[in-house]
Amino acid sequence: MNAVTDTSPSEGPEHSAPAPLDLERAYRESQVGQVLDSLERDLVGLAPVKRRIRDIAALLLIDKLRGTLGLSAGAPALHMSFTGNPGTGKTTVAMRMAEILHRLGYVRKGHLVAVTRDDLVGQYIGHTAPKTREVLKRAMGGVLFIDEAYYLYRPENERDYGQEAIEILLQVMENQREDLVVIFAGYKQRMDTFFHSNPGLSSRVAHHIDFPDYSSDELLAIAHLMLEQLHYRLSADADAALRAYIELRRDQPHFANARSIRNALDRARLRQASRLFERRGAPITREDLETIETADIRASRVFAEEGAHEH
Repeated sequence: MNAVTDTSPSEGPEHSAPAPLDLERAYRESQVGQVLDSLERDLVGLAPVKRRIRDIAALLLIDKLRGTLGLSAGAPALHMSFTGNPGTGKTTVAMRMAEILHRLGYVRKGHLVAVTRDDLVGQYIGHTAPKTREVLKRAMGGVLFIDEAYYLYRPENERDYGQEAIEILLQVMENQREDLVVIFAGYKQRMDTFFHSNPGLSSRVAHHIDFPDYSSDELLAIAHLMLEQLHYRLSADADAALRAYIELRRDQPHFANARSIRNALDRARLRQASRLFERRGAPITREDLETIETADIRASRVFAEEGAHEH
Protein backbone atom coordinates (compact mmCIF):
# COMPACT_ATOMS: atom_id res chain seq x y z
CA MET A 1 0.00 0.00 0.00
CA ASN A 2 1.44 3.34 -1.00
CA ALA A 3 1.99 5.96 1.67
CA VAL A 4 -0.32 8.94 1.47
CA THR A 5 1.64 12.13 0.74
CA ASP A 6 0.62 15.16 2.83
CA THR A 7 0.12 18.05 0.38
CA SER A 8 -1.13 20.59 2.92
CA PRO A 9 0.94 23.78 3.19
CA SER A 10 3.88 23.53 5.53
CA GLU A 11 3.93 25.75 8.58
CA GLY A 12 7.72 25.85 8.60
CA PRO A 13 9.65 29.15 8.48
CA GLU A 14 11.05 28.30 5.06
CA HIS A 15 7.57 28.86 3.61
CA SER A 16 6.81 32.13 5.38
CA ALA A 17 5.92 35.24 3.36
CA PRO A 18 8.91 37.21 2.08
CA ALA A 19 9.97 40.14 4.22
CA PRO A 20 8.62 43.50 3.01
CA LEU A 21 11.06 45.70 1.14
CA ASP A 22 12.52 48.68 2.97
CA LEU A 23 11.70 51.60 0.68
CA GLU A 24 13.05 54.17 3.11
CA ARG A 25 16.40 52.40 3.23
CA ALA A 26 16.57 52.14 -0.56
CA TYR A 27 15.78 55.86 -0.83
CA ARG A 28 18.41 56.73 1.76
CA GLU A 29 21.12 54.57 0.20
CA SER A 30 20.47 55.99 -3.28
CA GLN A 31 21.17 59.53 -1.95
CA VAL A 32 18.54 60.82 -4.36
CA GLY A 33 17.06 62.83 -1.51
CA GLN A 34 20.15 65.04 -1.48
CA VAL A 35 19.60 65.96 -5.12
CA LEU A 36 15.89 66.64 -4.59
CA ASP A 37 16.69 68.78 -1.54
CA SER A 38 19.25 70.80 -3.51
CA LEU A 39 16.67 71.27 -6.26
CA GLU A 40 14.23 72.64 -3.68
CA ARG A 41 16.87 74.79 -2.01
CA ASP A 42 18.71 76.21 -5.01
CA LEU A 43 15.81 76.84 -7.39
CA VAL A 44 13.14 79.41 -6.54
CA GLY A 45 9.56 78.61 -7.58
CA LEU A 46 9.00 75.98 -10.31
CA ALA A 47 6.66 74.02 -8.03
CA PRO A 48 5.09 71.94 -10.86
CA VAL A 49 8.54 71.13 -12.27
CA LYS A 50 9.92 70.04 -8.89
CA ARG A 51 6.81 67.93 -8.29
CA ARG A 52 7.26 66.20 -11.65
CA ILE A 53 10.96 65.51 -11.00
CA ARG A 54 10.04 63.98 -7.63
CA ASP A 55 7.42 61.83 -9.37
CA ILE A 56 9.99 60.60 -11.89
CA ALA A 57 12.49 59.86 -9.10
CA ALA A 58 9.79 57.90 -7.26
CA LEU A 59 8.95 55.93 -10.41
CA LEU A 60 12.62 55.02 -10.94
CA LEU A 61 13.15 54.01 -7.31
CA ILE A 62 10.03 51.81 -7.32
CA ASP A 63 11.12 50.31 -10.64
CA LYS A 64 14.44 49.34 -9.03
CA LEU A 65 12.64 47.64 -6.14
CA ARG A 66 10.34 45.81 -8.56
CA GLY A 67 13.44 44.59 -10.35
CA THR A 68 14.75 42.94 -7.16
CA LEU A 69 11.59 40.81 -7.15
CA GLY A 70 11.73 40.01 -10.86
CA LEU A 71 8.82 42.33 -11.58
CA SER A 72 10.68 44.69 -13.89
CA ALA A 73 8.92 45.44 -17.17
CA GLY A 74 12.16 46.43 -18.91
CA ALA A 75 14.03 49.71 -18.79
CA PRO A 76 11.60 52.63 -18.32
CA ALA A 77 11.37 55.23 -21.07
CA LEU A 78 13.42 58.19 -19.88
CA HIS A 79 13.86 60.59 -22.81
CA MET A 80 12.32 63.98 -21.97
CA SER A 81 11.16 67.33 -23.30
CA PHE A 82 11.66 70.53 -21.28
CA THR A 83 9.65 73.47 -22.62
CA GLY A 84 9.53 77.08 -21.49
CA ASN A 85 10.98 80.52 -22.01
CA PRO A 86 14.70 81.28 -21.58
CA GLY A 87 16.03 81.56 -18.05
CA THR A 88 13.43 79.30 -16.42
CA GLY A 89 15.92 76.73 -15.10
CA LYS A 90 15.76 74.04 -17.79
CA THR A 91 19.52 73.39 -17.94
CA THR A 92 19.86 73.39 -14.14
CA VAL A 93 17.04 70.89 -13.75
CA ALA A 94 18.58 68.73 -16.50
CA MET A 95 21.83 68.62 -14.50
CA ARG A 96 19.92 67.51 -11.39
CA MET A 97 18.05 64.92 -13.46
CA ALA A 98 21.38 63.50 -14.63
CA GLU A 99 22.46 63.15 -10.98
CA ILE A 100 19.22 61.37 -10.05
CA LEU A 101 19.55 58.94 -12.97
CA HIS A 102 23.15 58.19 -12.01
CA ARG A 103 22.42 57.64 -8.31
CA LEU A 104 19.64 55.22 -9.15
CA GLY A 105 21.85 53.36 -11.61
CA TYR A 106 20.07 54.29 -14.84
CA VAL A 107 23.15 55.93 -16.39
CA ARG A 108 26.80 55.06 -15.76
CA LYS A 109 28.33 58.52 -15.32
CA GLY A 110 25.63 61.09 -14.63
CA HIS A 111 27.24 63.91 -16.60
CA LEU A 112 25.37 66.40 -18.78
CA VAL A 113 26.41 67.35 -22.32
CA ALA A 114 24.55 70.48 -23.48
CA VAL A 115 24.49 71.19 -27.21
CA THR A 116 22.65 73.13 -29.91
CA ARG A 117 22.08 72.49 -33.61
CA ASP A 118 25.57 73.80 -34.50
CA ASP A 119 27.18 71.00 -32.47
CA LEU A 120 25.25 68.29 -34.33
CA VAL A 121 24.58 69.44 -37.90
CA GLY A 122 27.28 69.85 -40.52
CA GLN A 123 27.43 72.30 -43.40
CA TYR A 124 28.20 69.90 -46.21
CA ILE A 125 27.59 66.29 -47.25
CA GLY A 126 29.34 63.80 -44.98
CA HIS A 127 29.88 66.33 -42.19
CA THR A 128 26.79 65.75 -40.03
CA ALA A 129 27.13 62.06 -39.16
CA PRO A 130 30.63 62.31 -37.60
CA LYS A 131 29.66 65.50 -35.72
CA THR A 132 26.52 63.93 -34.29
CA ARG A 133 28.26 60.66 -33.41
CA GLU A 134 31.09 62.51 -31.66
CA VAL A 135 28.57 64.36 -29.47
CA LEU A 136 26.73 61.11 -28.73
CA LYS A 137 30.01 59.45 -27.81
CA ARG A 138 30.73 62.23 -25.28
CA ALA A 139 27.22 61.98 -23.86
CA MET A 140 27.13 58.18 -23.44
CA GLY A 141 26.57 57.16 -19.86
CA GLY A 142 24.84 60.45 -19.10
CA VAL A 143 22.34 62.96 -20.41
CA LEU A 144 22.39 64.78 -23.75
CA PHE A 145 20.60 68.15 -23.49
CA ILE A 146 19.67 69.64 -26.88
CA ASP A 147 18.64 73.29 -26.49
CA GLU A 148 16.38 74.92 -29.09
CA ALA A 149 15.96 71.44 -30.55
CA TYR A 150 13.46 72.63 -33.19
CA TYR A 151 16.33 74.19 -35.15
CA LEU A 152 17.41 70.66 -36.03
CA TYR A 153 14.47 70.46 -38.43
CA ARG A 154 14.31 72.96 -41.28
CA PRO A 155 11.89 71.60 -43.87
CA GLU A 156 12.00 74.82 -45.90
CA ASN A 157 15.65 74.16 -46.77
CA GLU A 158 16.03 71.06 -48.93
CA ARG A 159 19.83 71.23 -48.58
CA ASP A 160 19.69 71.18 -44.79
CA TYR A 161 21.33 68.22 -43.01
CA GLY A 162 19.37 68.41 -39.76
CA GLN A 163 17.20 65.43 -40.71
CA GLU A 164 20.32 63.26 -40.86
CA ALA A 165 21.17 64.24 -37.28
CA ILE A 166 17.60 63.45 -36.19
CA GLU A 167 17.76 59.99 -37.79
CA ILE A 168 21.01 59.19 -35.97
CA LEU A 169 19.50 60.44 -32.70
CA LEU A 170 16.42 58.25 -33.23
CA GLN A 171 18.56 55.17 -33.75
CA VAL A 172 20.65 55.76 -30.64
CA MET A 173 17.64 56.74 -28.49
CA GLU A 174 16.06 53.38 -29.31
CA ASN A 175 19.07 51.05 -29.37
CA GLN A 176 21.14 52.54 -26.54
CA ARG A 177 18.43 53.88 -24.26
CA GLU A 178 19.98 52.04 -21.30
CA ASP A 179 23.13 54.12 -21.66
CA LEU A 180 21.86 57.55 -22.73
CA VAL A 181 18.97 59.86 -21.90
CA VAL A 182 18.16 62.70 -24.33
CA ILE A 183 16.39 65.87 -23.20
CA PHE A 184 15.00 68.17 -25.92
CA ALA A 185 14.43 71.77 -24.85
CA GLY A 186 13.00 75.01 -26.22
CA TYR A 187 9.93 77.24 -26.51
CA LYS A 188 6.75 75.23 -26.01
CA GLN A 189 4.91 76.20 -29.20
CA ARG A 190 7.95 75.54 -31.40
CA MET A 191 8.65 72.24 -29.62
CA ASP A 192 5.05 71.12 -30.21
CA THR A 193 5.50 71.82 -33.94
CA PHE A 194 8.86 70.04 -33.92
CA PHE A 195 7.43 66.87 -32.37
CA HIS A 196 4.40 66.98 -34.67
CA SER A 197 6.77 67.07 -37.64
CA ASN A 198 8.87 64.24 -36.20
CA PRO A 199 6.49 61.59 -34.83
CA GLY A 200 9.36 59.13 -34.44
CA LEU A 201 10.95 61.45 -31.90
CA SER A 202 7.69 62.25 -30.18
CA SER A 203 6.91 58.58 -29.58
CA ARG A 204 10.25 58.10 -27.83
CA VAL A 205 9.85 61.04 -25.43
CA ALA A 206 8.13 59.82 -22.28
CA HIS A 207 8.17 62.91 -20.08
CA HIS A 208 7.06 66.38 -21.19
CA ILE A 209 7.74 69.04 -18.55
CA ASP A 210 6.71 72.68 -18.98
CA PHE A 211 8.67 75.36 -17.11
CA PRO A 212 6.53 78.39 -16.15
CA ASP A 213 7.79 81.97 -16.15
CA TYR A 214 8.80 83.35 -12.76
CA SER A 215 6.59 85.84 -10.91
CA SER A 216 8.03 89.21 -9.83
CA ASP A 217 8.34 87.98 -6.23
CA GLU A 218 10.19 84.87 -7.41
CA LEU A 219 12.55 86.94 -9.57
CA LEU A 220 13.33 89.18 -6.59
CA ALA A 221 14.00 86.09 -4.46
CA ILE A 222 16.30 84.78 -7.22
CA ALA A 223 18.16 88.11 -7.18
CA HIS A 224 18.67 87.84 -3.41
CA LEU A 225 19.97 84.29 -3.81
CA MET A 226 22.39 85.30 -6.56
CA LEU A 227 23.69 88.26 -4.54
CA GLU A 228 24.07 86.16 -1.41
CA GLN A 229 26.22 83.66 -3.30
CA LEU A 230 28.44 86.56 -4.42
CA HIS A 231 28.53 88.12 -0.91
CA TYR A 232 26.51 91.19 -1.87
CA ARG A 233 23.27 92.55 -0.49
CA LEU A 234 20.74 95.22 -1.43
CA SER A 235 20.06 98.28 0.71
CA ALA A 236 16.37 98.70 1.60
CA ASP A 237 15.91 101.38 -1.08
CA ALA A 238 17.84 99.33 -3.64
CA ASP A 239 15.55 96.37 -2.91
CA ALA A 240 12.52 98.53 -3.76
CA ALA A 241 14.30 99.83 -6.86
CA LEU A 242 15.07 96.30 -8.06
CA ARG A 243 11.44 95.31 -7.62
CA ALA A 244 10.43 98.31 -9.75
CA TYR A 245 13.10 97.32 -12.31
CA ILE A 246 11.72 93.77 -12.50
CA GLU A 247 8.16 94.99 -13.08
CA LEU A 248 9.32 97.19 -15.95
CA ARG A 249 11.78 94.73 -17.48
CA ARG A 250 9.27 91.86 -17.62
CA ASP A 251 7.15 93.84 -20.08
CA GLN A 252 10.05 94.59 -22.43
CA PRO A 253 11.27 92.50 -25.39
CA HIS A 254 13.85 89.74 -24.97
CA PHE A 255 13.16 89.24 -21.26
CA ALA A 256 14.78 85.98 -20.17
CA ASN A 257 13.62 85.45 -16.58
CA ALA A 258 16.52 84.55 -14.25
CA ARG A 259 19.06 85.17 -17.02
CA SER A 260 17.91 88.79 -17.35
CA ILE A 261 18.09 89.21 -13.58
CA ARG A 262 21.67 87.92 -13.54
CA ASN A 263 22.61 90.40 -16.28
CA ALA A 264 20.94 93.25 -14.37
CA LEU A 265 22.89 92.38 -11.22
CA ASP A 266 26.15 92.18 -13.16
CA ARG A 267 25.56 95.71 -14.41
CA ALA A 268 24.60 96.90 -10.90
CA ARG A 269 27.87 95.49 -9.55
CA LEU A 270 29.73 97.30 -12.32
CA ARG A 271 28.09 100.59 -11.34
CA GLN A 272 28.79 99.96 -7.65
CA ALA A 273 32.48 99.37 -8.41
CA SER A 274 32.61 102.54 -10.49
CA ARG A 275 30.88 104.53 -7.74
CA LEU A 276 33.33 103.30 -5.10
CA PHE A 277 36.29 103.91 -7.40
CA GLU A 278 35.27 107.58 -7.74
CA ARG A 279 35.58 108.06 -3.98
CA ARG A 280 38.90 106.26 -3.67
CA GLY A 281 40.35 109.12 -1.59
CA ALA A 282 37.95 108.29 1.26
CA PRO A 283 37.97 105.17 3.47
CA ILE A 284 35.84 102.28 2.21
CA THR A 285 34.26 99.83 4.64
CA ARG A 286 33.29 96.19 4.26
CA GLU A 287 29.65 97.32 4.23
CA ASP A 288 30.39 99.63 1.30
CA LEU A 289 31.91 96.72 -0.62
CA GLU A 290 28.97 94.43 0.10
CA THR A 291 26.09 96.83 -0.53
CA ILE A 292 24.31 97.56 -3.80
CA GLU A 293 22.66 100.99 -3.48
CA THR A 294 19.61 102.48 -5.19
CA ALA A 295 21.72 104.48 -7.64
CA ASP A 296 23.35 101.26 -8.87
CA ILE A 297 19.92 99.95 -9.86
CA ARG A 298 18.20 103.16 -10.95
CA ALA A 299 20.95 104.01 -13.44
CA SER A 300 19.57 101.28 -15.70
CA ARG A 301 18.23 102.45 -19.04
CA VAL A 302 15.03 100.55 -18.21
CA PHE A 303 14.05 103.48 -15.98
CA ALA A 304 15.09 106.01 -18.61
CA GLU A 305 12.89 104.25 -21.16
CA GLU A 306 10.01 104.34 -18.69
CA GLY A 307 10.36 108.14 -18.46
CA ALA A 308 10.48 108.44 -22.24
CA HIS A 309 7.23 106.43 -22.56
CA GLU A 310 5.52 108.66 -19.99
CA HIS A 311 6.40 111.77 -22.00
